[in-house]
Amino acid sequence: MKTEIRDGMRIDWDAPIEMDDGLLLRADVFRPIADGQYPVILSYGPYAKGLAFAEAYKSAWLRLAKAFPEALQGSSNKYQNWELVDPEKWVPDGYAVVRVDSRGAGCSPGYLEVWSPREAKDLYDCIEWAGLQPWSNGKVGINGISYYAMNQWHVAPRRPPHLAALCIWEGASDYYRELARHGGILCDFLRNWSRRQVINVQYGVGERGPRSQVTGEPVAGAQTRSEAELASNRADVAADAQRHALLDDYYRARTPAFEHIDVPLLSAANWGGHGLHTRGNFEGFLAAGSERKWLEVHGDTHFSHFYSGYGETLQKRFFGHFLKGEDTGWERQPKVMLNIRRPGEEFALRGENEWPLARTQWRRFYLDPRDRSLRQGRPGSAADLSYATKGEGLTFLTPPLTEETEITGPAAAKLFVSSATTDADIFLVLRVFDPGNKEVVFIGTNDPRTPVGQGWLRASRRKLDPAHSLPYRPWHSHDEAWPLVPDEPVELDVEIWPACIVVPAGYRLGLTILGRDYEYDGTDAALEHAPYPMKGVGPFTHTDPRDRPPEIFDTINTLHFSHAAAPFLLVPIIPPK
Repeated sequence: MKTEIRDGMRIDWDAPIEMDDGLLLRADVFRPIADGQYPVILSYGPYAKGLAFAEAYKSAWLRLAKAFPEALQGSSNKYQNWELVDPEKWVPDGYAVVRVDSRGAGCSPGYLEVWSPREAKDLYDCIEWAGLQPWSNGKVGINGISYYAMNQWHVAPRRPPHLAALCIWEGASDYYRELARHGGILCDFLRNWSRRQVINVQYGVGERGPRSQVTGEPVAGAQTRSEAELASNRADVAADAQRHALLDDYYRARTPAFEHIDVPLLSAANWGGHGLHTRGNFEGFLAAGSERKWLEVHGDTHFSHFYSGYGETLQKRFFGHFLKGEDTGWERQPKVMLNIRRPGEEFALRGENEWPLARTQWRRFYLDPRDRSLRQGRPGSAADLSYATKGEGLTFLTPPLTEETEITGPAAAKLFVSSATTDADIFLVLRVFDPGNKEVVFIGTNDPRTPVGQGWLRASRRKLDPAHSLPYRPWHSHDEAWPLVPDEPVELDVEIWPACIVVPAGYRLGLTILGRDYEYDGTDAALEHAPYPMKGVGPFTHTDPRDRPPEIFDTINTLHFSHAAAPFLLVPIIPPK
């Protein structure tokens, strides 16, 4: 470990933290120069604590600098790390910032297995280490986006004594439903993400990897190991998800015991986070056992508001109250804070008391096959509509709305579907169109042109868990497969992740049913330095032929309509207060 004073901070580089099995993880500690005991903001993850945000994530850095310049002001930005707080903005406020390289990543040796029970135990030990240091006041908060948020759901139920607060910013809480398999359909994300953001900084990449812009040292360890050695020392997370098609013990080991969480938490979701950064923050907030919990929802990219003045102020008010005992006004904070979204990226912050909102008017819009409309009256005639699963699908639209209408909350659809084969993958898209019939899209977490809402379901995974299902949030057990009989319809209840849009008068609400991923117009947004194509869903595509063999899923699906079995979209309409 090396200690130095620079840029107004006392910094311990590669401080050793011993785990219960004797392994030493490495952490960088940033703290005030003056001796004292300070509250701790801690993070634990695999992205290499020494890797500069601006170097490794150029597209995101350029977006942040342009859209939220205050995020870069008042700092040298040398210590800016992907999805973590800037110590130059937190240490002057009297915090110690601790960044731990997770087991097998960055400067920490060991077997690399992301989001594993072993990682949760390591994070517990790191919290306890930080809480017992002479420079610590004994109160540890965890803060971070995505990965650094998701593992908070896993460690909090273990109740480390020095854990005092959680800021879970856009972090999935359901490994199966939100990360590995949307509606039972394998997501490509894990395969691409692990190569792009984890394997490239695995411990042992050493001299082949990047160096810290501050210390000049390799960010992925002093040792340089062969590719074969590296491969043998990590789990293949993408292959594991592909092999485990049903929700089995592999996923159960990664399912948090939410009811055991008892510390204060702030759960921050993103309306545009379809695929990873939306559902988990709502479900985790609802399931957490803590009596002191808050929900916040915003828009824009998944990193923007974590660093923006809005997000930083929110986080410091939360941690100032629970780690420092300051009167930040947090006890007067509404339990639910929603940035209500309008076309044109317009948002208005509104406080609420609960989620879903108690005054919600759940409205059914029936799918009418005669003119492909969405109407509140049940159609009377029977009909069938077929679509090619590789094609444009079927879109149903309301008439132009006669008054401004707010839709905020989870949604769902009931469909009656058959396939020419033994299975069908259903992709639902909740959309809004302006009076010129142009789709209204939004800056999403990982794509600049996202629709209002999305949902997915593999028809053979249609089994519902009645103990957890709600009319507006069907819950599929995913514990057994129910193959289809070709050309025989089955009833499907499809979850659409929580969404928010105030639809102006004259606009139309739409539901599109596809057999493939949504694309805005077929083109790539082609952002500078973008790490993947952006056609409407970013990296959250579903194209693996091992999971979606063409002989099963490249086919014809049919929607069935009758008065007794009428498909509908269930939408949360919010009347004005």
